[in-house]
Amino acid sequence: MRTALTVLATLPLLMLATPNLQAQAEGYTQEGKASFYADKFEGRTTASGERYSHKKATCAHLSLPFGTLVRVTNLGNNASTVVRVNDRGPFVADRIIDLSKSAAERLGFIGAGIAEVRIEAISADEAASASPITAPKTTSPTTSTPTASAAHPAVAQPSGTAAPTPAPAQPAVPATPTVSAAPSHPAAAEGEAVLYEVSVKQVEPSGYAVQIASYRDQASVIHHAAEAQQQLGTKVRIQAATLNGDRVYRLMVGSFGSRKDAERYRDKIGKQHRDCFVVGLQ
Repeated sequence: MRTALTVLATLPLLMLATPNLQAQAEGYTQEGKASFYADKFEGRTTASGERYSHKKATCAHLSLPFGTLVRVTNLGNNASTVVRVNDRGPFVADRIIDLSKSAAERLGFIGAGIAEVRIEAISADEAASASPITAPKTTSPTTSTPTASAAHPAVAQPSGTAAPTPAPAQPAVPATPTVSAAPSHPAAAEGEAVLYEVSVKQVEPSGYAVQIASYRDQASVIHHAAEAQQQLGTKVRIQAATLNGDRVYRLMVGSFGSRKDAERYRDKIGKQHRDCFVVGLQ
């Protein structure tokens, strides 16, 4: 079957947030629950196209630009560390950030599984001057107890009389990262070929779009771009970028002048593309 496909290729964006986006993010603060990636996500592709590694100081956030540097402080013990946004999430109510396992270890909540935290977007200069981790101010062992209200998170207070409660036997609730990479293009049977009609134009990145997936294989992104175009009835865009020496192709739909319009479209196609999210292209 002959499939017509129009692809608009945007200019590559660096993994680190552009100075403009970084500057917009600086000063952003938020308080709520944090969780961390389960071991099964090791090596999987994040929404940015970078592979997840528990050893790296990275995190997932729903809206901060990729590359944003975030200081995370555990409100239960005052430990803090700096992480970099490279994924989208969390997708669990009341949680504001998913941390790599090593970052959660630095903040001291591996046993509890979740912790009440404050996050602050900071500049590269602030991150460079910060130590990798700020030790807790109190020497008394504490266990952070999440509250039911994310709007007014409580700071866990150390107990002077009781020993800390052991971590529950059941597994800690893990983070669920956005794994945008999809299986490669299905292999055609011997003698068969898939024909695509492609019109490519490089455009200046501007406004907002909704990213629905990312791939490392050109055949895969073309195949799934054709599917998305037919399914959603709209043109698609493919953003080519290089991350850690690897080429990544991000599949995007829509072109919006405001984040609110992009979010409305994201909600509209959310059932078909559960992990889609809004990206700024300025």
